[in-house]
Amino acid sequence: MSGSDITINGLKKVGEADAEYLVSLVRSVPGFPNENVLFRDFMPVLADARGFQIMMKALELALPVPISEFDYVAGLEARGFLIGPTLAYNLGKGFVAVRKAGKLPPETIGKSYDLEYGQARVEIEQGTVKPGDRVLIVDDLIATSGTAQAAADLIEQAGGKVVGFSFVMELIGLNGRGSLGQVPCSSLITMHA
Repeated sequence: MSGSDITINGLKKVGEADAEYLVSLVRSVPGFPNENVLFRDFMPVLADARGFQIMMKALELALPVPISEFDYVAGLEARGFLIGPTLAYNLGKGFVAVRKAGKLPPETIGKSYDLEYGQARVEIEQGTVKPGDRVLIVDDLIATSGTAQAAADLIEQAGGKVVGFSFVMELIGLNGRGSLGQVPCSSLITMHA
């Protein structure tokens, strides 16, 4: 299945009917957060029991690396927090929260990065990721990859190794995947920015 601007990638393994159902739940919101953006909202997927189950099954089936090659799933705030813990639990892995700056009370390590409209910073609790830990980073969407790359830099700064990236949606035309280098990357759905 493919529409005018949405193509199924990693959803092929769940079957055409389930893939079509999941894609039908993704909402496109023009003009949010500003008039030049077409926001892709996957929150309706989470609100739909069948859609949520399909998405989680598809993420497991479309992992960019075998389960044996990572120890933790790291979810990016905020929407990566909604899928990361469930994926980690289903795979028998620990979960690492990659937070926005100032949200964690203990000692943290952080990484600043540029956005289209300014700067941001992500942090993890010091000692959560240890030297040699292998981490899969998950989020709902990859666009320019700024947040994902900052999270990867942060994991490596802590001594860990990022072995892959897993996304529900990927905006093509913004070179997000290309910016992540040679690290394996998977996405369930691609769509035009």
